[in-house]
Amino acid sequence: MSASPSRNTAAAKRFAGLGLIIALVALLLDQAVKILVERTMKLGESIQVIPNFLDIHYILNPGAAFSIGEDFTIIFAILQAAVAVYVIYLLIRKVGTRGWAIVLGSLLGGVLGNLTDRLFREPAFGFGHVVDMFSVQHFAIFNVADSFIVCSMIVVALMLIRGRNLDGTIGDPPKNNKADADDEKTEPTA
Repeated sequence: MSASPSRNTAAAKRFAGLGLIIALVALLLDQAVKILVERTMKLGESIQVIPNFLDIHYILNPGAAFSIGEDFTIIFAILQAAVAVYVIYLLIRKVGTRGWAIVLGSLLGGVLGNLTDRLFREPAFGFGHVVDMFSVQHFAIFNVADSFIVCSMIVVALMLIRGRNLDGTIGDPPKNNKADADDEKTEPTA
């Protein structure tokens, strides 16, 4: 019986490691693309990739998605830091499947990509502007980190809808039978 818990602990460590590696890869990819755009383009410049659909358009975004909340950059930085800490906690303490490790690692990498901009880019620590570059016509301008965040949140929603728990179980946890028995005893009689 003692072999099973150690195997579960080892698997949990592997899943946490996988999630953290994916987060690091996502962060590095995001930052590399941003640096490439900054070094090869002028602010506001646009390069057509797929006519009437996709451009590379270099902008700086002080707000959230769709440039909402431009006056609340520090709030977004604090929220992103809180999300990063919570996702790290989930990866280390709760995740018991490869699927959750991958999706939470992707989310963490995306959050850290944009948080890095907010912390270390101009105009000041915590108030930095996020570098965005992918412009889909009639939609939005976003970056690699945004793509990781959106795609991972879609998968999180699908996994939750399908009842996939972080520990690998499916559905709601079993109810406490003692509590159910106590409820039945306290029902009023007519």
